[in-house]
Amino acid sequence: MTLNLRRPILIGGIGLSAALWLLETLQHSGSEMGETALIGLAAAGAGYWWWKQQSPKLELALPQPLANREAAEKAIAASETAIKLLASEAQNSADPANLTAKLDRLRTELDRQDLRITVTGGKAVGKTALIQVLNSNWASQHQQKLSLQETAPLFANTNADAKINGDLALFVTAGDITDSEFQTLSQLASAGQRVLLVWNKLDQYLPEQQSQVLHSLQQKMQGILGTEDIIAIAASPNSIKVRQHQADGTFKERIENQVSQLDALTERLTKILTEERQQLVWASAVREAASIKLEAKTLLNAVRRDRGIPIIEQYQYIAAAAVFTNPVPALDLLATTAISTQLVIDLGAIYQQKFSLDQAKTVAATLANQMFKLGLVELSTQTITGLLKSNAVTYVAGGAVQGISAAYFTRIAGLSLIEYFQSQELENAPKGIFNLDQLTKTLQAVFTQNQQVSFLQSFVNQVASRLSSQVSGPETVKSAAN
Repeated sequence: MTLNLRRPILIGGIGLSAALWLLETLQHSGSEMGETALIGLAAAGAGYWWWKQQSPKLELALPQPLANREAAEKAIAASETAIKLLASEAQNSADPANLTAKLDRLRTELDRQDLRITVTGGKAVGKTALIQVLNSNWASQHQQKLSLQETAPLFANTNADAKINGDLALFVTAGDITDSEFQTLSQLASAGQRVLLVWNKLDQYLPEQQSQVLHSLQQKMQGILGTEDIIAIAASPNSIKVRQHQADGTFKERIENQVSQLDALTERLTKILTEERQQLVWASAVREAASIKLEAKTLLNAVRRDRGIPIIEQYQYIAAAAVFTNPVPALDLLATTAISTQLVIDLGAIYQQKFSLDQAKTVAATLANQMFKLGLVELSTQTITGLLKSNAVTYVAGGAVQGISAAYFTRIAGLSLIEYFQSQELENAPKGIFNLDQLTKTLQAVFTQNQQVSFLQSFVNQVASRLSSQVSGPETVKSAAN
């Protein structure tokens, strides 16, 4: 890859580093800053930048259920904006057209009269039996079209749980809910999905147990579901054996089928149908539009990431080369800060986040400061030193540890920026403003993902190979152990 050094920030930063090194040499100063001093300088500089230009934090809120036509149309418009953005940046892709078709279909369904009910829950909780009884004893009595569909059993595979596509969801459980069921119910409710919790197989409990289980469900779901939306039923009660004694002392036995106990559920469904039908349709449209928007955003993020990774790789090698050829460790920061600042500007442009020079400096210094505070600098430097010791050829190259470390930190900073940008909303994103807590969490996650020994070994070898090619003679070679 050809390294593009025609950047004013890079020229100034790297040039200043070289000039100061020359001044240091002319003055015959015998003092050198160690690794700890360099880290301290980085922390101090980052702290100053952050104190000077600290920005307000972004507040994240759970999505609220919206149930009106205006909200549905607004959600569709937001999805359309995301699709257009994808189309402008992925001009040869068929994805925008496919997503537009989904959105067009959604528009035509805003005034539909049919109601779609999804029956979901774990394995063997009675979903199929419930649908059969509702279709025969309740749905057929309504003039409006009602469709009941069953999802695949939840929790059978934690990576492939069924998606709720209905206007109204009946979440069926066979008893007191498990932690997994509670988490799923909470997620559905927070996403604005209308849910009824249906406790099936009521007949398998004694009367005193029935009240205990129902009370427990109401207590656990307090603040998530109303008590009127937690309903006990017996969709397909077990048959019972009846023994009838005769006058002559003998007895006869017969199997007696039990009648389904669904009155509480059907009454609640009828009330919801009467009062909330159109709102359920609009709320469903809001969720589906949000899903389409998320799909467009995911595709767009992939396109942008493909454009961003080569830029990160370019700057990581520039950082490695700048630090590797600079024999004064205390001045490494001047070059790497200039490189990180330009990296922020270039990645920001890809994600339509335009930063001023001062804003970019603040972000770059903040990333450096957080790496130091989290202990990432010391940990990574020790790891890279250990990996280099296994390769005598690369280890003897002067500045190899510092150069490879600079490349690694530049990569971590760049990947963290990409992950952070991808988590932001496509529209109305604050320009040049960062949520420090979120950025720190992102930095930690990216660092953890890139700490595997196999990746680090490959990365060290790759960068060391490039650095080794810059060693032109014995005068530029020294032991990195000194």
